[in-house]
Amino acid sequence: MANLTLRRLRQDSAIRALTREVSIGAEQFIQPIFAVEDIDEPQTIPGLPGTHRDSTDSLLQQVDEDLRNGVTKFLLFGVPAHKHDRSFDPGFTVAQIERLKQAFGDSIWLAADVCLCSSTHHGHCGVLDDSGQHLHNGASVEALAEFALAYADAGADCVAPSDMMDGRVAAIRERLDRRQRERTLIMSYSAKFHSSFYGPFRHAAESAPGGMLTDRASYQIDPARPSDALLSSRRDAAEGADILMVKPGMAYLDVLAKLSAQIELPWAVYQTSGEYAALSLTIRENLMSPQAIVESWIAFARAGASIIISYGARYARGWLA
Repeated sequence: MANLTLRRLRQDSAIRALTREVSIGAEQFIQPIFAVEDIDEPQTIPGLPGTHRDSTDSLLQQVDEDLRNGVTKFLLFGVPAHKHDRSFDPGFTVAQIERLKQAFGDSIWLAADVCLCSSTHHGHCGVLDDSGQHLHNGASVEALAEFALAYADAGADCVAPSDMMDGRVAAIRERLDRRQRERTLIMSYSAKFHSSFYGPFRHAAESAPGGMLTDRASYQIDPARPSDALLSSRRDAAEGADILMVKPGMAYLDVLAKLSAQIELPWAVYQTSGEYAALSLTIRENLMSPQAIVESWIAFARAGASIIISYGARYARGWLA
């Protein structure tokens, strides 16, 4: 007779729930939101069902609906109408932070993405040098620190630098502390890879790289060099980051597992637009159920993430139930 020792602990939902080693709850999720200047109504984003490029008015309506569905944490991407390559103006995103905080106060936790890609003509994450072929690290960091401080002054609970410039966390922390914004969190995209999984986001944020520098390989991490992710994350932790992040998630679970075991800070994982779009497409074709997305979330938690940024965050309470 077969030994049933293992299957006894799998035989019904009660014992499976009691013996789970990893659990996730809706309170661990952050919902990305896009505020786009000079549009009058929400615009669909290819590949991201349920996520929109929102007008300033529809953004408030969306967050109000999300709150009713149990979503309380958001990552804001501001998309200004007027692009610049230097002398940037964070005013549009600042205004959205102020409106969100005036409308919802402490009922929401609001992180603001800190990058220049949506503000530039060329779509890169910083200031290009005169040759147009390389990002100027110092000038980029200076602009990013100014953006972060403006967002904190507007009421953001957290600033999230996603640019991958050297030294930007230290510059942001110094600027925040000097302004007595020491309570503002920094969630650093410390392990952001040069990935093909960002496509729908670049449409949403108007951030596709262009010009003479055609990609972001010179400042994002090479997918074949995970040791760089460890060096970058250790540096950002030492410079004052409160939360570290791996992006993308599903293709980098091994990196997340190693980093979270070696650096004892809270870890976030970003389920990118391309990852979420791929899963959503198979669900729409009735090839999988939404539980496939839940399974990916469990994998993130199993690898060490306590925070999950996902375009499906607004559905997490229902899907997890």
